[in-house]
Amino acid sequence: MLRTSLDRCLSRRTAATVAATAIGVVGLIPLAAAPASADGSPTGLALAPLTSIDGVKPGGSFQLPGTFANKGATDLDKVYLSYTVTRGLAPRELPSNCTRYEIGAYDENPSHSTAVCEFDQTVKAGSVYAPEKTLKLNVLDHALYEALHVTVATHDSGGEDGTKETVRGTGPAVKLTELPSTTPVRDGNVDHPDWDGAGVPVTADNTADFQATDVRLKGRVGDTVALDAGFTNAGPAWVRSALGNPVAKVLVKMPAGTTVTKASGACSKVAAGSYRCDLANFWINEKDAVTYSFRLRIDKAAPGTGSVTLVGEERPYDRNKKNDSAAILLDVDGAGGSTDGNGSTGGSGSTGGSGSTSTTGGSGTASAGGSGSTGGSGSTGGSATTGSSTAGGDLASTGSGSALPLAGAAAAALAAGAGAVLFVRRRAARD
Repeated sequence: MLRTSLDRCLSRRTAATVAATAIGVVGLIPLAAAPASADGSPTGLALAPLTSIDGVKPGGSFQLPGTFANKGATDLDKVYLSYTVTRGLAPRELPSNCTRYEIGAYDENPSHSTAVCEFDQTVKAGSVYAPEKTLKLNVLDHALYEALHVTVATHDSGGEDGTKETVRGTGPAVKLTELPSTTPVRDGNVDHPDWDGAGVPVTADNTADFQATDVRLKGRVGDTVALDAGFTNAGPAWVRSALGNPVAKVLVKMPAGTTVTKASGACSKVAAGSYRCDLANFWINEKDAVTYSFRLRIDKAAPGTGSVTLVGEERPYDRNKKNDSAAILLDVDGAGGSTDGNGSTGGSGSTGGSGSTSTTGGSGTASAGGSGSTGGSGSTGGSATTGSSTAGGDLASTGSGSALPLAGAAAAALAAGAGAVLFVRRRAARD
């Protein structure tokens, strides 16, 4: 989601209201006309209708929409076209009258970029325009569920908190060309006649392989050992979903004969010895690992293994289901191990690492132990399938039915809601 932190000049309550309103009507934003003025006459800047972009190929490119009209009663001296995109897309060969802003990941926001093109020419009232040369976006190798937000405005809408880099285009400058007045456009919005914006979901033909991570623990009866359980996104795509809907959940079943003395803060107990874990963010980058840290006391030497299993949301992009579950193997040296009652660690310790919290998003870090890896190799999780528990009702491992329409709708929500917040926030900063 391309949402920014709130500007000092814009209250948190106001920004939250704008975002909620934009997301709530997202199904109408790309397709329906914006409200006209009270007397029924359209006013202000208005974009042409936008539709979703599906099936683009990683390594390819596609043309950016940019048709708009000046439906006001006054000629304009200058307009700006802005394109905000998620991290799987990137502007290609920007003209010299365009500037690209690269924004890094922060809070609950993945990294994204905005290209702003300035057109210093007269835009006549009642006329329709588009760039004389169509701009393009590259589809990067890690693209999957992306979002594009297009804005036309009388003010520069570029730059925001978190901007890491600003790059001026180097290609020949592009001008606007006038189109026939019959070209379809939406109505201008009386609430903000000086700008119009719309979101477009973009779906790439790509895959991502989520791999549960095998864990091997060792200790004596009475020892407390560290367990880091989780999974890796081996890519090639990053995965993004709607806010509040994690891209995956993990069900961790502890080995028999153990007691959890400390659970990860991202996990909740759903049954005896079973925990459901969520992601801290609603996206995971390619090659990133997620780990959930526990402390286990070995109460007795008991046969059997635990498991780490990916559950929850359907993942049609993940076509290798064999590594969705992995084993937690516990080797108990024997009875007689000492404990001080507070869960002191045994001499042999654990291969699970130092008990780090779950990690995802842009940081790309994970536990240093054998159970988690920041690389793409993931785990040999296909060797264990004991984790297909249905504890918690909705925790059952899902099938491979298509979720692309839902994901596309989520992308549209993220793009449309974000654009409103971004533009209002930037306007407030200028005012």
